[in-house]
Amino acid sequence: YTFQSFTQPLIAFVADARAGRANEIVRLPMPERLNVASIAVEQTRYRSRDGTEISMFLVHRKDVRPTREVPTLLTGYGGFNISRTPAYYPGAAAWVEAGGLFALPNLRGGGEYGERWHRAGMLANKQNVFDDFHAAAETLVSSGWTRPERLAISGGSNGGLLVGAALTQRPELFAAVCCAVPLLDMLRYQNFRIARIWIAEYGSAEDQDQFAWLREYSPYHHVRAGVRYPPVLFTTAEGDSRVDPMHARKMAALLQAQSEDPASVVLLRVDRDAGHGIGKPLDKQVDDLADQYAFIAWRTRLGMDEPGMLGQR
Repeated sequence: YTFQSFTQPLIAFVADARAGRANEIVRLPMPERLNVASIAVEQTRYRSRDGTEISMFLVHRKDVRPTREVPTLLTGYGGFNISRTPAYYPGAAAWVEAGGLFALPNLRGGGEYGERWHRAGMLANKQNVFDDFHAAAETLVSSGWTRPERLAISGGSNGGLLVGAALTQRPELFAAVCCAVPLLDMLRYQNFRIARIWIAEYGSAEDQDQFAWLREYSPYHHVRAGVRYPPVLFTTAEGDSRVDPMHARKMAALLQAQSEDPASVVLLRVDRDAGHGIGKPLDKQVDDLADQYAFIAWRTRLGMDEPGMLGQR
């Protein structure tokens, strides 16, 4: 079995039932620059649109307090009965060490509270997941941590669908969106790669009733001319056998075409020799994360308010 947390990289153990003890077999190294004693982890709760109570983890340096100016990264998943419990995320650890706030809500659709929680965020109930995420962002603002101009969101795969929906439903809430290997055209997704196996989770536009709810939230079908969308970075990979790169490509193209602001930022990062993320070489993982965190740090001005930093020169 394994153990990890927001401040502890993974440790693996083998249990010896006869001896009544567990032997450590693997311990991933702790980054030298990460001062664990200086980091606080909180679990808070807030209400979603329909009144459902949602849990959210907040990770920050102890000297970082709510000032409405804290560069904040909000992420989530909310699908497939997958639980997003505390785990070690190298990029998030670096973000926190640099003075940012990392927020992770336990959205409906996940497995944190059992199968009923999962079912409350799938099929016709998918909008609940997006509402939970919007409410998390609003809570971070109303509780005084940050403001929309310093709040970024990120998500990958099903989490890419999540932030894609946030982008099109609540564009005024965010300073930047990092949308990785995403599902965005929910009316045609089932026609590409292995996506038909996800019909049990999302539904299919080939069914008239299911078409209606998919059309209600499909991010690609809710891009509108004249709307001021926040800067967005789409990332995808040509070798992705799970989520077809067409989602990120066509969404980036549509946002660029619909924008009436010459200063709008819509970026598309395509990895030529990689897939959905599983098994990606370490150097490519580092490059990908560096680009994503550089983008959101730029848009939220992480570190730029301190004397001597770029924003003061």
